[in-house]
Amino acid sequence: MKASFQELIGGDKPTLVDFFATWCQPCKMQAPILEQLSAEMHDRIRIIKIDVDKNPQIAQSYQIQGVPTLAIFKKGQLVWRNSGVHSKPQLLQALTPFL
Repeated sequence: MKASFQELIGGDKPTLVDFFATWCQPCKMQAPILEQLSAEMHDRIRIIKIDVDKNPQIAQSYQIQGVPTLAIFKKGQLVWRNSGVHSKPQLLQALTPFL
């Protein structure tokens, strides 16, 4: 059984959500940075990817208008959000207050 989006973002561990689209070139640039971050911090954060074309209701509920948009959730609450490609140091700086 697949977990719902609310279940995925609802835990104590910060969840970084990558709202992306398969046709988006900047999204393709962001993907390896997120993979590095996941490999280094897998025990401290959760990273999930949401394809906005396959999940339009989720994208609409968070008013995602451009991709990539990255969002950090803590205990189900949106605590940070930004659009565009982010470097690993930028993401670490954004995540640190919520660890």
